[in-house]
Amino acid sequence: MKSQSMGDRIFNLFNYVFMGMIAIAILYPLYFVLLASFMDPDQVNRGGLLIFPKSFYLDGFKKIFEYKPLWDGYINSIVYTLIGTFINLAVTIPCAYALSRKGLAGKAPIMMLFAFTMFFSGGLIPTYLLISKLGMLDTIWAITLPVAASVWNIIITRTYFQSNIPDELLEASVMDGCSDFRFFFSIALPLSKVIIAVMALFYGIGHWNSFFEPLLYLSSTEKFPLQVILRNLLIMNETGSRMVIDPMSLAAKQRIAEQLKYGVIVVSCLPLLIVYPFVQKYFTQGVMIGSIKG
Repeated sequence: MKSQSMGDRIFNLFNYVFMGMIAIAILYPLYFVLLASFMDPDQVNRGGLLIFPKSFYLDGFKKIFEYKPLWDGYINSIVYTLIGTFINLAVTIPCAYALSRKGLAGKAPIMMLFAFTMFFSGGLIPTYLLISKLGMLDTIWAITLPVAASVWNIIITRTYFQSNIPDELLEASVMDGCSDFRFFFSIALPLSKVIIAVMALFYGIGHWNSFFEPLLYLSSTEKFPLQVILRNLLIMNETGSRMVIDPMSLAAKQRIAEQLKYGVIVVSCLPLLIVYPFVQKYFTQGVMIGSIKG
């Protein structure tokens, strides 16, 4: 192995220090939230750098887990995420594949219309009126169908198909008697597991974190997703604390309210933190292929 010069060593040392500082800046806030969700709120509110827990305070988590609508919100979020992601993939993948083929007539005008929607939209009120006229208010379709496709994700997927599914492969398959539909389902899709996993991750995170659309289009409490339930939980706790007159009861409620702020973050992010390590390799590989070869 070739020995490094003094300049290379200094450069590598600078990179290690710089990347280490970035890693600490990213990871410590996550560690702080996790630690604060289990610690005594009084110690958290004193400020300073929290490294190790000094005492545990779990009243906030007890209140969270005793709140039945929270579990209904979990189930609703899982259902909305699974169904919404399936609809997204069913629309995005075939659309991107068709736009990646040279033989598609009118491909340029279609892409221009798609790109137009990235800069201009109908607006909030017309969209609400449309969903109301279609009878989709207070249904799962109000938060899944309007966002069935993302133009940006279609462009990424189209670039992947152009880079990894060459037209020569399609031409050879057609010469062997393979139809376009059979080529798509039997050849193109099996070769595109990476980009499918990436799109599932993108869309799944979007549906899981969705807050504004359910708050706008859903009116039944039993249909609220997790994010709306957590927001209502915090509002109720803060409102209840302000209405308490007894100083001792007020102090106790404020302690729970402080811990709830961190506990709800942990509760809402936990499923994504569990799932992400299993799809992280597909995420990195798919994005790099779609960007470099595009």
